[in-house]
Amino acid sequence: MPLWSRAFHAEDSTAHKIFLADPHRRETGRFIGVPQFGMIAEQVEKVNPDLVVRDEDGKANTVRYEAVNAMLLNEFLKAHRKLDQQQAMIDRQQKQIEALTSIVQKVSDQIALSKPAPQLVANP
Repeated sequence: MPLWSRAFHAEDSTAHKIFLADPHRRETGRFIGVPQFGMIAEQVEKVNPDLVVRDEDGKANTVRYEAVNAMLLNEFLKAHRKLDQQQAMIDRQQKQIEALTSIVQKVSDQIALSKPAPQLVANP
């Protein structure tokens, strides 16, 4: 799975459902040799009816890609904020680990110093 799509892979997100709408690839007209990607309006309609434009008969006609782009950008920004929060938590935890490690080392040193020195007993 590409890195950029992992951010939108939460099972309950609309973005995840859009990825399940099976984007397809085609090359048409003056764009022969240049892959173009798109989505089928009927499949997108099942996920989110607000993301399609309807014809005069009320059938899904085309995908509102500007709305899809805005939704995906919003999902990306939410995922990025969550990642930043997680990194901040990791940094705090790392500092706590270092502080606790230092405390454990000091206690260990104190225990080692408080042990009585071994004494030699002479055999008569």
